[in-house]
Amino acid sequence: MKYKNLFTPVRIGSVEIKNRFAMAPMGPLGLADAEGGFNQRGIDYYTERAKGGTGLIITGVTFSDCKVATQSMPNCPNSTYNPVHFIRTSREMTERVHAYGSKIFLMMSAGFGRVTIPTNLGEFPPVAPSAIPHRWLDKICRPLEVEEIKSIVKSFGDGAYNAKRAGFDGVEIHAVHEGYLLDQFAISMFNQRTDEYGGTLENRLRFAREIVEEIKGRCGEDFPVVLRFSVKSMIKDWREGALPGEEFEEKGRDIEEGLEAAKLLVQYGYDALDTDVGTYDAWWWNHPPMYQEKGLYRPYCKMVKEVVDVPVLCAGRMDNPDMALKSLEDGECDIISLGRPLLADPDYVNKLRCGHTDEIRPCISCQEGCMGRVQEYSMINCAVNPQCARERVTAYEPVLRSKKVMIVGGGVAGCEAARVLAIRGHRPELFEKSGCLGGNLIPGGAPDFKEDDHALAKWYEVQLQKLNVPVHLNSEVSRDDVIRQDYDAVIIATGSQPKVFSLGDDAHVYTAAQVLNKEKDCGASTVVIGGGLVGCETALWLAQQGKEVTIVEALDKLMAVNGPLCHANKDMLERLVPYNGIHTLTSAKVTGFTDGVLTAETADGEKKISCDSVILAVGYREENSLYHELEFDVPELYLLGDAKKVSNIMYAIWDAFEVANHI
Repeated sequence: MKYKNLFTPVRIGSVEIKNRFAMAPMGPLGLADAEGGFNQRGIDYYTERAKGGTGLIITGVTFSDCKVATQSMPNCPNSTYNPVHFIRTSREMTERVHAYGSKIFLMMSAGFGRVTIPTNLGEFPPVAPSAIPHRWLDKICRPLEVEEIKSIVKSFGDGAYNAKRAGFDGVEIHAVHEGYLLDQFAISMFNQRTDEYGGTLENRLRFAREIVEEIKGRCGEDFPVVLRFSVKSMIKDWREGALPGEEFEEKGRDIEEGLEAAKLLVQYGYDALDTDVGTYDAWWWNHPPMYQEKGLYRPYCKMVKEVVDVPVLCAGRMDNPDMALKSLEDGECDIISLGRPLLADPDYVNKLRCGHTDEIRPCISCQEGCMGRVQEYSMINCAVNPQCARERVTAYEPVLRSKKVMIVGGGVAGCEAARVLAIRGHRPELFEKSGCLGGNLIPGGAPDFKEDDHALAKWYEVQLQKLNVPVHLNSEVSRDDVIRQDYDAVIIATGSQPKVFSLGDDAHVYTAAQVLNKEKDCGASTVVIGGGLVGCETALWLAQQGKEVTIVEALDKLMAVNGPLCHANKDMLERLVPYNGIHTLTSAKVTGFTDGVLTAETADGEKKISCDSVILAVGYREENSLYHELEFDVPELYLLGDAKKVSNIMYAIWDAFEVANHI
């Protein structure tokens, strides 16, 4: 009953939502078919979140305009391209969602404008309100003609009408938010027009006003229209965003104008504001990595809620249920929007309703499976949930004959394999040589900003307990141990070992894992060798403790290889390094460390750095010796995780799921 207030009904316009949880809109790439409808993956994906108890489902971005080139994205639905097909596929989805008592809104976009992904442009010039620089390309955008604006507005009416016919309960407009096309019109930095769509705030919001008026005119005043809205832009300059706590002059929309805009937008007819902060020039605000604090939008949502009389939705790492409850009770928002947490666990809301919080699979804010794969591969997934957006094709395979399976290694690969095998009806037994489960999640989760890594390790521990999987800790397994046992299959997930080398004074040279696990004290000053993800995160953690830290990297820049897939994570971490006073030395080769002095060769000659210790973060090496000892003795033998190939958490979990679901 602790979270009872999160399960009270709330209304957006004429629509009543059964609880205070919404699925935040996330790019639906891979969830549409070639005709602009929802494919089976998309239908299953949204239905699964409704089945999991979410009160309001908001789809990812869809498009209605078919005339202005470069305004859409591949693999996304379109509500006017083929209306009959869109309505047919959408109707199947909305009917299934409604079966679980959930409501569903369609997100509709006016386009991306200057932030259009380069691969989507083709030969067309990007469009924008004015002749302004593209976000990534060395191109100047083409200003939209008034007739084109009118055409886009009309398409919203057509698209919303089709959405209503398809059974959607309302629409959310994308967006005076994140620097998308409507936001570019609303921000004076981007909008340099002198016609009726430029100049005053009211003129800059005219595009957004005409859209809501068009939809209400076509669908009726009682058809809810929500707006995705950023109250503050966080722009220092073109392509330069601010960091949390940084003092800067806002070049985009400041809070004062943001609150005035919020009042006007509600006056124009919007029934709710889905509120955040940021733009593509400060991307780590709208897509917050683990380096951003949880609930980062709460103070901004409260400001908006104090000046409008419609519901305010708040997303942004709101997966802590205590935080969500407090936010609701303190009047910061009316609805908690969960994006990535519902990718990680579609049953989040039902588990919370029944008090089973220890069973909620945590999102680790890595953005590898969601934003990273959207960005690189046009497909939304989840690093910790291999079934996300693949619900039907990755359904648990029924067991024909229960097998006894030995799993050696209790990192994420071993734990995921054991979990899936037990769910399917096999009899897994896990052996881990250390005293705890989690493998590299344990040192990886040492920094405060990586706390969810430890939460994931704890989740696996709880899952294996509930599934009655025998777990043997402090148990190192040899070849003879495996051969003597009567197992039907064996999985080797023995992980990896940090790469080490001698520099001279090896008594004060440690691995990153040793320092992160607090097995070694690096002293007041240290040099981290290796500017990859592990090196940068270790350096950041130490700098935040007041240590003097230098990163030495052999390549010409930090995170040049094997960095985060998502630009929001990588770009923010790159800027946090100098912001926290961390020195960097790139294109440098370390030659030795003696008497508290590290020497390195650079293009400018030899450099000497005084330090108390040196931390090695130069990668990992597969630990697969047991696999090779058993390779010709065990008929059904599998190699998983870092033992197969050193990679990241996502691929360890995904590979383990694939193998364990087909044994």
